[in-house]
Amino acid sequence: MTAIVHVRYSRPNARHAALIRRAAGAAIELAGPPQAELTVVLTDEAGIRRLNERFAGQAHATDVLSFPAEIQDPDSGLPYLGDVVISLSAAEAQAGPGGHPLVDELMLLCVHGVLHLLGHDHGDPGSREWMWSVQAEVLRRLGSQITFPAEAPG
Repeated sequence: MTAIVHVRYSRPNARHAALIRRAAGAAIELAGPPQAELTVVLTDEAGIRRLNERFAGQAHATDVLSFPAEIQDPDSGLPYLGDVVISLSAAEAQAGPGGHPLVDELMLLCVHGVLHLLGHDHGDPGSREWMWSVQAEVLRRLGSQITFPAEAPG
């Protein structure tokens, strides 16, 4: 399995970047193609609000957005799945009340976004159940304190 995960952020944090790479790689390993490439962007509340309004027509912040691409990366030759954008502000706000550390919330949001890149939609009850089970399994494999998201992101 090869997963190339590019991480971009407004507030550099090497630990968050490594964690995001692990979470995205684990999600792809469990639910994606054998080889893939994607980008994960960590942004602030204003950044994700702008994207949500521009691309989803929603004039409010959210925790995670996914932008599927389904193209082949010209440099690596791998399928490029697209971009996941995570609001670091939302992750920080949700972690405490959720009873788990920020790193676990970032993993959850990353996995959730990657599953959307892979075409899964929790608006459909059958797909939602599958998404929640995959999220729970990936988080378990990564040693997360979240055992099953009571209120899943997205």
